[in-house]
Amino acid sequence: MLVQPLRSPDLRRSPSADVSAEPKVAVLLNANARKVDARVVKSLSHVVPEQDLFLSRSQLDGRRIAQTVLERGYPLVFTGGGDGTFMGFVNEVLQLVGPRGRFAGQQAPRFGILKLGTGNGIAAHVNASGTRGDGILNDVLRARTGEVPGFRPMDLLMVDGQRAPFAGLGVDGKVLNDYIWVKENLGKGLLKSVLSGSGGYFSAVACKTVPHYLTNSTWVECEVVNGQAGEAYRLGADGQPMGEPVAPGELLFRGRLMMAAAGTMPFYGYGFRMFPFACGRRGFMQLRLGQVTPTQVLANLPRLWNGRWFPEGLHDFHVRDATIRFARPMPFQVGGDAAGYRDQVSLSVAPESIELVDFNGALN
Repeated sequence: MLVQPLRSPDLRRSPSADVSAEPKVAVLLNANARKVDARVVKSLSHVVPEQDLFLSRSQLDGRRIAQTVLERGYPLVFTGGGDGTFMGFVNEVLQLVGPRGRFAGQQAPRFGILKLGTGNGIAAHVNASGTRGDGILNDVLRARTGEVPGFRPMDLLMVDGQRAPFAGLGVDGKVLNDYIWVKENLGKGLLKSVLSGSGGYFSAVACKTVPHYLTNSTWVECEVVNGQAGEAYRLGADGQPMGEPVAPGELLFRGRLMMAAAGTMPFYGYGFRMFPFACGRRGFMQLRLGQVTPTQVLANLPRLWNGRWFPEGLHDFHVRDATIRFARPMPFQVGGDAAGYRDQVSLSVAPESIELVDFNGALN
């Protein structure tokens, strides 16, 4: 188990790797992530001082690295390994600086994300560079030399005591559960590279999700109630409120749905702009309720993917918290990770937000 900084004394370093470079930046890599290979580690070791470069292989590693980051007072931390790696580390840090944490009252660092995952939803949100060429290295170097265009505040969901950028019940959860099944049962040996990432998702949809919904209804009775944190707002196709606000505790929706999901940033994985209005109102999440058929989705997939499809069957809201109740257990996903089945879930906006390195340069 490696919880100390990565040590590579045999590797040459560029002058920019000097430990006196400011601002001080830590880089955490998930050693279990498919794209975090020896080449990536070696490349980063040339531009990041050895005491600032960490490898994590377990949740315990991540917790200990979070403690080290806070003890040393790094103002900025990059994570590499995907949305799950990022959110796991953010949860560890925010728990440590929370009211009951070891570093209670200490300010959390700002966060950056390296595009080393599969879906890379958060990386898309902040326009992080890809793995081609020196993109990832340049992102880190720009941060170390203070040349980041800006920082973007980002709210998070609270789901079962954990923070996440999005979560959902229904068809999206079914796809993720099916992807896990395909990867664990079929993605072995020669098929491992084919049935990981986008290939695995495509195979899951084609081999499990679509066949399931050919013989089973996607629509289930559902009730969605606004929480007590404040008024909710029904949104039009332009993302602006329409009609009267929904009072705390009042019904937002009752009827049959194929999906109920919420997010505080626009993207699912692979550039899918699931929540185009997620950043339209600080302190709120976008809640999206789906009453569309698989046929409609397939016919309009490009526009849906780009966040430009607003049929009558998609109902969008800005809410601070909400409770979703389905008539039977539905596939559940949190932050792009399959989480089994649930018939009820309560979602809220986390009390604290975080700040992300934003290579778009947008400050909003």
